[in-house]
Amino acid sequence: MESARDLLVSLARRYAFADVGALAADVVAGADEIEAVCEFGQRLMSLDAEDFAAEARSVPADLRRRARACTMPQTPKEQPRGALESLRPAYALLLEVIAIRWHRRELSPMVAALHIASEYLPLLAFEPVLGNAGDPARWPPGLAAPGSRFGVIGERECDHTKAEQSAANRTLRVAGEPGEGWRAYFDRQHSQVAGALATCVATCRTPCSAMEWIEPSRRDDLSTRARVALTFADTPLVRLRHAAPVGHGFGVPSPEEVLDAWERSRTILAKNEIGNTATEDDGFPLAGLPSLFSAIATAPTTPSTLLSDISTHLVRLLRS
Repeated sequence: MESARDLLVSLARRYAFADVGALAADVVAGADEIEAVCEFGQRLMSLDAEDFAAEARSVPADLRRRARACTMPQTPKEQPRGALESLRPAYALLLEVIAIRWHRRELSPMVAALHIASEYLPLLAFEPVLGNAGDPARWPPGLAAPGSRFGVIGERECDHTKAEQSAANRTLRVAGEPGEGWRAYFDRQHSQVAGALATCVATCRTPCSAMEWIEPSRRDDLSTRARVALTFADTPLVRLRHAAPVGHGFGVPSPEEVLDAWERSRTILAKNEIGNTATEDDGFPLAGLPSLFSAIATAPTTPSTLLSDISTHLVRLLRS
Protein backbone atom coordinates (compact mmCIF):
# COMPACT_ATOMS: atom_id res chain seq x y z
CA MET A 1 0.00 0.00 0.00
CA GLU A 2 2.81 2.40 0.90
CA SER A 3 4.65 1.66 -2.36
CA ALA A 4 1.48 2.45 -4.29
CA ARG A 5 1.17 5.72 -2.39
CA ASP A 6 4.82 6.52 -3.20
CA LEU A 7 4.04 5.93 -6.86
CA LEU A 8 1.20 8.46 -6.68
CA VAL A 9 3.55 10.96 -5.07
CA SER A 10 6.03 10.47 -7.91
CA LEU A 11 3.26 10.97 -10.47
CA ALA A 12 2.07 14.12 -8.69
CA ARG A 13 5.60 15.53 -8.84
CA ARG A 14 5.57 14.86 -12.60
CA TYR A 15 2.30 16.78 -12.94
CA ALA A 16 0.47 13.61 -13.98
CA PHE A 17 -2.72 14.95 -12.41
CA ALA A 18 -5.12 12.86 -14.52
CA ASP A 19 -3.33 9.63 -13.61
CA VAL A 20 -3.24 10.44 -9.89
CA GLY A 21 -6.93 11.35 -9.94
CA ALA A 22 -7.83 8.09 -11.68
CA LEU A 23 -5.80 5.90 -9.28
CA ALA A 24 -6.19 7.71 -5.96
CA ALA A 25 -9.39 5.96 -4.83
CA ASP A 26 -7.66 2.56 -5.11
CA VAL A 27 -4.83 3.65 -2.83
CA VAL A 28 -6.07 6.35 -0.46
CA ALA A 29 -9.17 6.22 1.71
CA GLY A 30 -11.48 9.20 1.22
CA ALA A 31 -9.82 10.41 -1.98
CA ASP A 32 -12.48 12.98 -2.90
CA GLU A 33 -10.28 15.98 -2.08
CA ILE A 34 -7.32 14.51 -3.94
CA GLU A 35 -9.49 13.84 -6.99
CA ALA A 36 -10.80 17.43 -6.92
CA VAL A 37 -7.28 18.87 -6.79
CA CYS A 38 -6.22 16.58 -9.63
CA GLU A 39 -9.11 17.72 -11.79
CA PHE A 40 -8.22 21.33 -11.03
CA GLY A 41 -4.58 20.77 -11.96
CA GLN A 42 -5.44 18.87 -15.13
CA ARG A 43 -7.70 21.69 -16.32
CA LEU A 44 -4.80 24.09 -15.95
CA MET A 45 -2.39 21.74 -17.72
CA SER A 46 -4.91 21.37 -20.55
CA LEU A 47 -5.49 25.15 -20.68
CA ASP A 48 -9.22 24.62 -20.21
CA ALA A 49 -9.74 28.36 -19.66
CA GLU A 50 -13.52 28.28 -19.36
CA ASP A 51 -13.61 26.68 -15.95
CA PHE A 52 -10.17 26.67 -14.35
CA ALA A 53 -11.60 27.38 -10.92
CA ALA A 54 -15.17 26.14 -11.33
CA GLU A 55 -16.51 23.84 -8.62
CA ALA A 56 -13.06 23.50 -7.03
CA ARG A 57 -14.11 24.32 -3.47
CA SER A 58 -11.72 21.83 -1.92
CA VAL A 59 -8.75 23.56 -3.57
CA PRO A 60 -7.01 26.22 -1.43
CA ALA A 61 -8.42 29.69 -2.07
CA ASP A 62 -5.05 31.15 -3.12
CA LEU A 63 -4.64 28.56 -5.88
CA ARG A 64 -8.18 29.18 -7.11
CA ARG A 65 -7.62 32.94 -7.09
CA ARG A 66 -4.43 32.61 -9.15
CA ALA A 67 -6.16 30.30 -11.61
CA ARG A 68 -9.09 32.68 -11.93
CA ALA A 69 -6.69 35.42 -13.03
CA CYS A 70 -6.00 33.29 -16.13
CA THR A 71 -9.67 32.71 -16.93
CA MET A 72 -11.80 34.41 -19.58
CA PRO A 73 -15.03 35.74 -18.03
CA GLN A 74 -18.01 33.76 -19.23
CA THR A 75 -20.48 36.67 -19.38
CA PRO A 76 -20.05 40.30 -20.49
CA LYS A 77 -20.40 41.65 -16.94
CA GLU A 78 -18.69 38.93 -14.91
CA GLN A 79 -16.32 40.17 -12.21
CA PRO A 80 -13.39 39.93 -11.78
CA ARG A 81 -12.34 40.24 -15.43
CA GLY A 82 -9.53 37.68 -15.20
CA ALA A 83 -7.51 37.41 -18.42
CA LEU A 84 -9.36 40.38 -19.89
CA GLU A 85 -7.92 42.56 -17.13
CA SER A 86 -4.37 41.38 -17.84
CA LEU A 87 -2.94 38.60 -19.97
CA ARG A 88 0.31 38.46 -18.03
CA PRO A 89 -0.89 35.77 -15.54
CA ALA A 90 -2.13 33.67 -18.46
CA TYR A 91 1.19 33.99 -20.27
CA ALA A 92 3.04 33.08 -17.08
CA LEU A 93 0.90 29.93 -16.94
CA LEU A 94 1.51 29.24 -20.64
CA LEU A 95 5.25 29.42 -20.04
CA GLU A 96 4.99 27.02 -17.10
CA VAL A 97 2.89 24.60 -19.18
CA ILE A 98 5.35 24.81 -22.09
CA ALA A 99 8.28 24.04 -19.77
CA ILE A 100 6.47 21.10 -18.14
CA ARG A 101 5.43 19.65 -21.50
CA TRP A 102 9.02 19.97 -22.70
CA HIS A 103 10.45 18.13 -19.70
CA ARG A 104 7.77 15.42 -20.05
CA ARG A 105 8.52 15.25 -23.81
CA GLU A 106 4.84 15.89 -24.56
CA LEU A 107 5.67 17.91 -27.63
CA SER A 108 2.30 17.97 -29.36
CA PRO A 109 0.51 19.71 -26.45
CA MET A 110 3.57 21.92 -26.04
CA VAL A 111 3.30 23.08 -29.65
CA ALA A 112 -0.43 23.63 -29.12
CA ALA A 113 0.36 25.90 -26.14
CA LEU A 114 2.83 27.84 -28.27
CA HIS A 115 0.15 28.29 -30.90
CA ILE A 116 -2.27 29.70 -28.31
CA ALA A 117 0.45 32.06 -27.11
CA SER A 118 1.04 33.28 -30.65
CA GLU A 119 -2.65 33.98 -31.29
CA TYR A 120 -3.11 36.36 -28.36
CA LEU A 121 0.38 37.88 -28.32
CA PRO A 122 -0.76 41.12 -30.04
CA LEU A 123 -3.13 41.75 -27.12
CA LEU A 124 -0.20 41.39 -24.74
CA ALA A 125 1.45 44.16 -26.77
CA PHE A 126 -1.66 46.36 -26.66
CA GLU A 127 -2.29 45.90 -22.93
CA PRO A 128 -0.09 48.81 -21.71
CA VAL A 129 -1.87 51.17 -24.11
CA LEU A 130 -5.41 49.88 -23.59
CA GLY A 131 -5.18 49.60 -19.81
CA ASN A 132 -6.73 46.13 -20.12
CA ALA A 133 -6.08 42.98 -22.15
CA GLY A 134 -8.52 43.63 -24.98
CA ASP A 135 -11.81 43.54 -23.08
CA PRO A 136 -14.65 43.99 -25.60
CA ALA A 137 -16.66 45.72 -22.86
CA ARG A 138 -13.96 48.40 -22.63
CA TRP A 139 -12.77 49.13 -26.16
CA PRO A 140 -11.76 52.79 -26.57
CA PRO A 141 -14.46 54.81 -28.41
CA GLY A 142 -11.79 55.95 -30.87
CA LEU A 143 -11.67 52.47 -32.37
CA ALA A 144 -14.98 53.26 -34.08
CA ALA A 145 -14.40 57.01 -34.55
CA PRO A 146 -15.46 58.79 -37.77
CA GLY A 147 -13.20 57.66 -40.58
CA SER A 148 -12.35 54.34 -38.92
CA ARG A 149 -12.62 51.24 -41.10
CA PHE A 150 -12.21 48.92 -38.11
CA GLY A 151 -15.06 46.40 -38.18
CA VAL A 152 -16.53 47.67 -41.47
CA ILE A 153 -17.38 44.51 -43.39
CA GLY A 154 -16.53 44.59 -47.08
CA GLU A 155 -14.26 47.64 -46.81
CA ARG A 156 -11.80 47.11 -49.67
CA GLU A 157 -9.18 49.59 -48.49
CA CYS A 158 -8.83 47.76 -45.17
CA ASP A 159 -5.96 45.26 -44.88
CA HIS A 160 -8.00 42.93 -42.69
CA THR A 161 -9.10 39.59 -44.06
CA LYS A 162 -12.83 38.90 -44.33
CA ALA A 163 -12.65 36.82 -41.15
CA GLU A 164 -10.87 39.64 -39.32
CA GLN A 165 -13.41 42.21 -40.53
CA SER A 166 -16.23 40.01 -39.26
CA ALA A 167 -14.51 39.49 -35.91
CA ALA A 168 -13.75 43.21 -35.54
CA ASN A 169 -17.36 44.06 -36.31
CA ARG A 170 -18.55 41.57 -33.72
CA THR A 171 -16.17 42.71 -30.99
CA LEU A 172 -17.61 46.24 -31.03
CA ARG A 173 -21.07 44.96 -30.05
CA VAL A 174 -20.56 41.60 -28.33
CA ALA A 175 -20.60 43.17 -24.84
CA GLY A 176 -24.33 43.73 -25.34
CA GLU A 177 -25.05 40.11 -26.20
CA PRO A 178 -26.18 37.38 -23.79
CA GLY A 179 -23.67 34.99 -22.26
CA GLU A 180 -24.09 32.39 -25.00
CA GLY A 181 -23.15 34.86 -27.73
CA TRP A 182 -20.27 36.21 -25.65
CA ARG A 183 -18.81 32.71 -25.18
CA ALA A 184 -19.24 31.87 -28.87
CA TYR A 185 -17.32 35.02 -29.78
CA PHE A 186 -14.38 34.03 -27.57
CA ASP A 187 -14.42 30.49 -28.93
CA ARG A 188 -14.18 31.62 -32.56
CA GLN A 189 -13.26 35.26 -33.07
CA HIS A 190 -11.34 37.00 -30.28
CA SER A 191 -7.93 35.76 -31.45
CA GLN A 192 -8.70 37.16 -34.90
CA VAL A 193 -9.37 40.56 -33.32
CA ALA A 194 -5.92 40.37 -31.74
CA GLY A 195 -4.36 39.90 -35.17
CA ALA A 196 -6.54 42.63 -36.64
CA LEU A 197 -5.38 45.16 -34.04
CA ALA A 198 -1.75 44.30 -34.73
CA THR A 199 -2.31 44.77 -38.46
CA CYS A 200 -3.85 48.20 -37.83
CA VAL A 201 -0.93 49.52 -35.86
CA ALA A 202 1.98 47.67 -37.49
CA THR A 203 1.43 46.72 -41.14
CA CYS A 204 -1.62 48.54 -42.55
CA ARG A 205 -0.92 49.99 -46.02
CA THR A 206 -3.83 52.45 -45.94
CA PRO A 207 -4.17 53.65 -42.33
CA CYS A 208 -7.52 55.02 -41.17
CA SER A 209 -8.48 56.78 -37.94
CA ALA A 210 -8.90 53.53 -35.97
CA MET A 211 -5.61 53.96 -34.09
CA GLU A 212 -5.66 57.74 -33.63
CA TRP A 213 -6.78 57.32 -30.00
CA ILE A 214 -3.24 56.14 -29.21
CA GLU A 215 -0.91 58.91 -28.06
CA PRO A 216 1.56 59.69 -30.88
CA SER A 217 4.50 59.25 -28.50
CA ARG A 218 3.49 55.63 -27.88
CA ARG A 219 2.63 54.53 -31.43
CA ASP A 220 6.11 53.69 -32.68
CA ASP A 221 6.89 51.48 -29.70
CA LEU A 222 3.51 49.74 -29.92
CA SER A 223 3.94 49.27 -33.66
CA THR A 224 7.29 47.54 -33.15
CA ARG A 225 6.00 45.25 -30.40
CA ALA A 226 2.87 44.37 -32.43
CA ARG A 227 4.95 43.66 -35.51
CA VAL A 228 7.16 41.28 -33.53
CA ALA A 229 4.01 39.57 -32.20
CA LEU A 230 2.78 39.05 -35.77
CA THR A 231 6.20 37.76 -36.80
CA PHE A 232 6.27 35.26 -33.94
CA ALA A 233 2.97 33.78 -35.14
CA ASP A 234 4.60 33.00 -38.49
CA THR A 235 7.88 31.56 -37.21
CA PRO A 236 9.05 27.98 -37.87
CA LEU A 237 8.42 27.19 -34.18
CA VAL A 238 4.72 28.05 -34.31
CA ARG A 239 4.33 26.48 -37.76
CA LEU A 240 5.36 23.15 -36.21
CA ARG A 241 1.71 22.89 -35.17
CA HIS A 242 0.86 21.89 -38.73
CA ALA A 243 3.20 18.89 -38.45
CA ALA A 244 1.63 17.66 -35.21
CA PRO A 245 -1.63 15.79 -34.50
CA VAL A 246 -3.08 19.02 -33.10
CA GLY A 247 -2.62 20.52 -36.55
CA HIS A 248 -3.34 19.06 -39.97
CA GLY A 249 -0.79 16.25 -40.19
CA PHE A 250 0.12 13.08 -38.35
CA GLY A 251 3.73 13.62 -37.31
CA VAL A 252 4.97 14.64 -33.88
CA PRO A 253 8.02 16.94 -33.81
CA SER A 254 11.10 15.59 -32.06
CA PRO A 255 12.97 17.62 -29.42
CA GLU A 256 15.71 18.23 -31.98
CA GLU A 257 13.17 19.54 -34.50
CA VAL A 258 11.66 21.86 -31.89
CA LEU A 259 15.05 23.29 -30.92
CA ASP A 260 16.05 23.71 -34.55
CA ALA A 261 12.76 25.48 -35.35
CA TRP A 262 13.27 27.79 -32.37
CA GLU A 263 16.83 28.66 -33.42
CA ARG A 264 15.60 29.57 -36.90
CA SER A 265 12.75 31.54 -35.34
CA ARG A 266 15.15 33.50 -33.14
CA THR A 267 17.14 34.53 -36.22
CA ILE A 268 13.96 35.73 -37.92
CA LEU A 269 12.82 37.66 -34.85
CA ALA A 270 16.16 39.36 -34.17
CA LYS A 271 15.55 42.21 -36.62
CA ASN A 272 14.94 44.87 -33.99
CA GLU A 273 15.53 45.50 -30.30
CA ILE A 274 12.27 43.83 -29.23
CA GLY A 275 12.67 40.71 -31.33
CA ASN A 276 16.33 40.41 -30.44
CA THR A 277 15.36 39.61 -26.84
CA ALA A 278 14.49 36.13 -28.11
CA THR A 279 18.23 35.49 -28.44
CA GLU A 280 18.83 35.92 -24.71
CA ASP A 281 19.79 32.93 -22.56
CA ASP A 282 17.26 33.20 -19.74
CA GLY A 283 17.39 29.58 -18.60
CA PHE A 284 14.09 28.55 -20.21
CA PRO A 285 13.94 25.30 -22.24
CA LEU A 286 13.29 27.45 -25.33
CA ALA A 287 15.89 30.00 -24.32
CA GLY A 288 14.73 33.57 -24.81
CA LEU A 289 10.99 32.92 -24.99
CA PRO A 290 10.15 34.53 -21.60
CA SER A 291 12.44 37.45 -22.49
CA LEU A 292 10.58 37.91 -25.78
CA PHE A 293 7.16 37.86 -24.10
CA SER A 294 8.43 40.29 -21.46
CA ALA A 295 9.64 42.72 -24.14
CA ILE A 296 6.34 42.55 -26.03
CA ALA A 297 4.40 43.08 -22.79
CA THR A 298 6.82 45.77 -21.49
CA ALA A 299 6.65 43.94 -18.15
CA PRO A 300 8.39 40.90 -16.66
CA THR A 301 6.64 37.76 -17.91
CA THR A 302 8.20 34.64 -16.45
CA PRO A 303 6.88 31.10 -15.85
CA SER A 304 4.36 30.89 -13.03
CA THR A 305 4.64 28.44 -10.16
CA LEU A 306 0.92 27.67 -10.10
CA LEU A 307 1.20 24.08 -11.34
CA SER A 308 4.24 23.51 -9.14
CA ASP A 309 2.31 24.73 -6.11
CA ILE A 310 -0.64 22.48 -7.00
CA SER A 311 1.78 19.54 -7.26
CA THR A 312 3.23 20.40 -3.84
CA HIS A 313 -0.24 20.63 -2.30
CA LEU A 314 -1.21 17.31 -3.86
CA VAL A 315 1.89 15.59 -2.49
CA ARG A 316 1.03 16.95 0.96
CA LEU A 317 -2.48 15.48 0.70
CA LEU A 318 -1.16 12.11 -0.46
CA ARG A 319 1.23 11.90 2.48
CA SER A 320 -1.18 13.08 5.18
